[in-house]
Amino acid sequence: MEEVKDFENIGPYNDQEAAYAISRLANHPYVYRVSRYLFPGEPSNTLRKALKKIHTVDEFQQIVMNQAVGWVLDNTTEGLTYEGIENVKGIKGKFLAMSNHRDIILDPAFTQYVLLRNGVALTEIAVGDNLLSSKTVERLLRCNRSIKVIRGLSARELYTQSKFLSNYIRNSIVSGKSSVWIAQRQGRTKDGMDATEQGLLKMFDMSGEGSFADNFGQLNIIPLSISYEYESCDARKAREMLISRSRKYVKKKDEDMHSILTGIRQQKGRVHLCFGKPLTAEEIAAAAACSGNDRYQYLRQIVDRRIVEGYKLWKTNYIAYDLVHGTDKYSSQYTLQQKADFEKYVAHKIGKLQKSLDRTQLREIFLNIYANPVLSKERL
Repeated sequence: MEEVKDFENIGPYNDQEAAYAISRLANHPYVYRVSRYLFPGEPSNTLRKALKKIHTVDEFQQIVMNQAVGWVLDNTTEGLTYEGIENVKGIKGKFLAMSNHRDIILDPAFTQYVLLRNGVALTEIAVGDNLLSSKTVERLLRCNRSIKVIRGLSARELYTQSKFLSNYIRNSIVSGKSSVWIAQRQGRTKDGMDATEQGLLKMFDMSGEGSFADNFGQLNIIPLSISYEYESCDARKAREMLISRSRKYVKKKDEDMHSILTGIRQQKGRVHLCFGKPLTAEEIAAAAACSGNDRYQYLRQIVDRRIVEGYKLWKTNYIAYDLVHGTDKYSSQYTLQQKADFEKYVAHKIGKLQKSLDRTQLREIFLNIYANPVLSKERL
């Protein structure tokens, strides 16, 4: 297994690197604008002064990121709830949180917020290098314990990089250095169906030096679900899926950054996290008894079931399901006024998209983003 020093290019900043990066961030012109959001009523240089005094990653997360997430919760949500934190506290050692993925930044950010409030050491966070498009963003994320996941590689390069990342994750957990948060798939769920990529589980196994059961047992995998009453970037996701029906969707420059900002500013209603039951030794042993790829398929199904079970359904999901299927099956979960309000919300969000896009198809896709989590529950 690689030495820790070999991971410097993809790992988070250490305290010395973070102190330098934070001093550079303090001089960014956007700091004054952000400061007015995070510290209302205080002088506009409050954040800059705070950054100048920060010398460690922990200080950055507790002073800046904790305040930032608190601002998002206070101003764009109707509250954050969570369950299953005892599953995390019951783990001996570090763990690997495999999460569904609905928002680029907020999924892991809300997770860290909950862990901090429950006295659990924060995780490192695996993020695609497409988000590190500028030095400023890279500094911000790597100060926030982010692991760089390199994308857009050839098949040969992908194998080498996947093994390297697998070694990094295993080293972090087994050595007791840090737990890790990673999405269950590359990129956000666009259609409301949360599903684990089987290749991700294969990647985890690449660094193992023991049996299949030993390799996965070492990782202490905890399935994690996050659900938003109002889906992050719902209109953007509907637009991308519609365009993808007729041609390959190509992102514009800085599109990921626009999605990050939209996700942060958008009203999200209520938000819920569920830390699922860790994969047990018995479940891993049952997977090991399978042959070939069936072993990974077995584990994938367990992770998916836990994530779907932990996903909290909101009135928006039930309304959308009934609208899509032309039923009143879940009418007890919402009022007629709430249904009318949601239909207005859908029309408003679709109405802001470019006029050349087919409105009927857009509405269908948009509603299914909300309806599909109900369908997933029904299929359990």
